Amino acid sequence: MTAAQQIPAATIRHDWTRQEVLDLFALPFSDLLFIAQQVHRAYFDPNRVQVSTLCSIKTGACPEDCAYCPQSARYDTGLEREKLMRVEKVVEEARAAKASGATRFCMGAAWRSPKKKDMPYVTQMVREVKALGLETCMTLGMLSDEQAQELADAGLDYYNHNLDTSPEYYGEIITTRTYQDRLETLERVRAAGMKVCAGGIIGMGEGERDRAGLLMQLANLPEHPESVPINMLVRVAGTPLEKERDLDPFEFIRCIAVARIMMPKSHVRLSAGREQMSDEMQALAFLAGANSIFYGEKLLTTANPEANKDMQLFKRLGIQPEEYQQHADEAEVEAELEAQIAERRNDSFFYNAAK
Repeated sequence: MTAAQQIPAATIRHDWTRQEVLDLFALPFSDLLFIAQQVHRAYFDPNRVQVSTLCSIKTGACPEDCAYCPQSARYDTGLEREKLMRVEKVVEEARAAKASGATRFCMGAAWRSPKKKDMPYVTQMVREVKALGLETCMTLGMLSDEQAQELADAGLDYYNHNLDTSPEYYGEIITTRTYQDRLETLERVRAAGMKVCAGGIIGMGEGERDRAGLLMQLANLPEHPESVPINMLVRVAGTPLEKERDLDPFEFIRCIAVARIMMPKSHVRLSAGREQMSDEMQALAFLAGANSIFYGEKLLTTANPEANKDMQLFKRLGIQPEEYQQHADEAEVEAELEAQIAERRNDSFFYNAAK
């Protein structure tokens, strides 16, 4: 019996050891993909991919020092700081995303954490986007218990807060917040009743042990994240990682496959870096168990494949976008929200968040 055949498929676990994960990484490539595809088919339609669109609702001037990020105020990347978007503009972007086939609309703000004055605006965005019949996701930095509950009360479906890398390598990438800070925000999101979107970035100079450590941290959470974005580093001039070496595509595909095996019920998302991926590399990623993508021409501040190119690839591969299943009671809530929003709509939801 081969090593691949000895691994039980589709087992939900929260007790992975580093060596077990490294053993998965060490499998022959075809064996690893074979196992990952078996696990994937146990929980998902292999020819359906969930489609999300990401909108930067507030860009630049972030005080953090994340070595990969062009939005950090510490690096000269030529990125212009922007004000918090008007709620109406966010809704316009969400409406266009839905028309293009997205079922989830993700909103990102370049903050260490939101201020009290920010919360009425972002919660209103959640309500209005949900009224369009889209799933909602936000990434706003660290959250307090109160802020997490405010977002949950507004109806936010997902909160994104990546771990980025392993605990051991984390200090090489970020010094302005701790790994524990990130874990505590994820705990607050869960306690408030929201779903978790958490993953990391591959290609920042980390080794295979660090990739195993990242996936082990995610899989050993009390509940697996519902969405696991696996980003490939986009090297941006002016950031500390601008001269990092090219990542071997097979190393990235291995991370996708191992993530699928360790977190069988999670959506594993191809996120940043897809612009650098060939169609063949993306096809391998889907075969390895990726079943979610960010869709559209821009992913926060880095390029993303054009929407029509994504749909052309889907057609070539026989893939269909996953549909958003909205229950009847949810539809009634959305209708009520839409009626309330129509009564209160005005131009007051705007201020300069960069101040």
